[in-house]
Amino acid sequence: MGNIGSTLLLFGVGSIALNFFNYEFVLLSWIDNWGPGIGWAIRIAMIVIGAAMFFLDGGEVGEEEQA
Repeated sequence: MGNIGSTLLLFGVGSIALNFFNYEFVLLSWIDNWGPGIGWAIRIAMIVIGAAMFFLDGGEVGEEEQA
């Protein structure tokens, strides 16, 4: 889960950074179809959900590898 969370976090932060230069990830080009407000909400949600998944992972992967 931490790996998916870090990917979401990376795409969310990257999407915000690229948006300031009028660029966008090809994978996320659909975000602004419903307007800029919804686009920002989706970007922020990606960051929040990604960070939650990353930090709440609890190190379960490390425990499985040790066993």
